[in-house]
Amino acid sequence: MTDNAMVCANHPDRPTTLRCNRCEKPICPKCAVQTPVGYRCKECVRGQQSVFETATKLDYVLAFTIAAIGTAMATGVLNFIGFWGIFVAPIVGGALAEAVRYAVRRRRGFKLPLAAAIGAIVGVLLNLIVPVFNAILIFTSDVGINLLAAVGLQLVWPLVYGGLIASTLYYRLRGIRM
Repeated sequence: MTDNAMVCANHPDRPTTLRCNRCEKPICPKCAVQTPVGYRCKECVRGQQSVFETATKLDYVLAFTIAAIGTAMATGVLNFIGFWGIFVAPIVGGALAEAVRYAVRRRRGFKLPLAAAIGAIVGVLLNLIVPVFNAILIFTSDVGINLLAAVGLQLVWPLVYGGLIASTLYYRLRGIRM
């Protein structure tokens, strides 16, 4: 090695010619993180990410609760609409995303959309308790297969509505606008 050769700031045994484009610290390819504006060290990337993570622990609880209650109520109502609920469910998911945004005061968190989506899934599962219980009772009795198929449809529609609501909720919150 020559006298003016750089070495990685984190790994002094590795020569490098790469520098962080923010703090100018010499970094090796293992320490480099590629960003849209160039390579940065892990410390600079962590510092930048902390600026965008503004959600508190209460925000995650609020997102989960609003999504669970809203999805449970919506899938219950959409069951009465039937097939046409497929077109209404994404609108409900978007409305729930806006309700979550309003409740958390537009704070951002990387796992906030996930907390809301899990809440939506829990809301769907709450609506499936009665149909599953009915299916178990019908399956254990001597009632015909036609009735079991009808109860099976009671299980399918809430799953379809809930899937549409949860996915819309997740993707709307994931793309939070500034």
